[in-house]
Amino acid sequence: MPQALDIPASAAQATTPYRRIAWRLMPLLLVCYLFAHLDRINIGFAKAQMSADLHFSDTVYGFGAGLFFIAYALCGVPSNLALERVGPRRWIALLMVVWGLLSAGMFLVQTPVAFYTLRFLLGAAEAGFFPGILVYLARWFPARRRGSVTALFALAVPLAGVLGGPLSGALLDAFRQGPLLRGWQWMFLLEGLPVVLLGLLVLRALPDGYQSVGWLDERQKARLHEDFAQEEAGKPVTSTAGLLRSGHLWLLVASYCAVMLAVNTLAFWMPALIHGAGIGSDGQVGLLSALPYLAGCLFMLAAGRSSDRHRERRWHLAVPLLMAALGLALASLLPQAPWPVMLGLVLAGMGASAALPQFWQLPPAFLGQRTLAAGIGLISSLGSIASFGAPFFIGWMRDTTQSSALALQVLAVLIALGALLVLRTPAHLVNPQGH
Repeated sequence: MPQALDIPASAAQATTPYRRIAWRLMPLLLVCYLFAHLDRINIGFAKAQMSADLHFSDTVYGFGAGLFFIAYALCGVPSNLALERVGPRRWIALLMVVWGLLSAGMFLVQTPVAFYTLRFLLGAAEAGFFPGILVYLARWFPARRRGSVTALFALAVPLAGVLGGPLSGALLDAFRQGPLLRGWQWMFLLEGLPVVLLGLLVLRALPDGYQSVGWLDERQKARLHEDFAQEEAGKPVTSTAGLLRSGHLWLLVASYCAVMLAVNTLAFWMPALIHGAGIGSDGQVGLLSALPYLAGCLFMLAAGRSSDRHRERRWHLAVPLLMAALGLALASLLPQAPWPVMLGLVLAGMGASAALPQFWQLPPAFLGQRTLAAGIGLISSLGSIASFGAPFFIGWMRDTTQSSALALQVLAVLIALGALLVLRTPAHLVNPQGH
């Protein structure tokens, strides 16, 4: 038995630490991100009832929904740098407690100013969570295993729609005529407060790094160290100055804007598009909103496995973006007909859901460990400009033209252009190497 320790690990043995890490970390991270995305998009389900109660126009709603991403853009890099200094466990826990309280506090909104303020603060609190977790995962999983793992984490985005759509719709219907609070107010309370408890769980249970855990032995830790050292040697951006000068970075920012246009058009306007197709009940809208996200869950996982198996990243991102563009264009053609709208939304949901985790396989291929946190924070922050633009642009177009059709068509063209930009990234850098 002692001799066996000197034998190089087999493929099965090499897989063991990563499987163990996934089982230890991913369930908690998945649930946390599910609530993060739910607290980000539940404003879309509240829109009809909340806007009617508070007399908000589509422009007010679109601007408030988009303000989240202005704060997100401003705070993403500082938040990631704070994570580096404070440590992932404490920083992520703090962010979750703060955004849970802010999300629940949306039940107090009565004026546009209060709406804008809380959405802005919520964006500032959430800004460090998603990019921070991406940095965190990049320090537990090497590139060749990260496609499936990131897809598993990002599964929370469509799952928030699958679970949150019916839940939000049911709360809106059940408490529509509540004596004290309306349905949209109960929805914010009941979907925001659990995040505070989750934040306290993160503070207790999430390890800062593999070096300090007791559930990996020394050989497994040495294997991780070796894998990361090999990857670090081939990365072209290893300094902050090099980060800002890198043409690769700005290409990634432009591509990420296309991903965010797809994701947030669905997140903030899908319930309204379904309402516009003739579905009046909030409960029915919530159930139908789950279908694109359910299809997105399945397609996202399949794309992640395929990307890792074939060790190919560019086409596994470009094709989902083209699917999202085609789906939005289809939904715009007959906006008052339920079947074309739902078919387009399902196709767009599959594409947007798969594009998000696939995009995040690209930045770590260029960024060294010293620039990873700042680079991911910068890409996430600048990409959030598109996240602000999508809901605001659609809201303004709906108020101006009384239709979403032209806005969806413009966004579809921009997303398709983003797919073409993805193919400009160097394949030899972004496609994972090694065994």
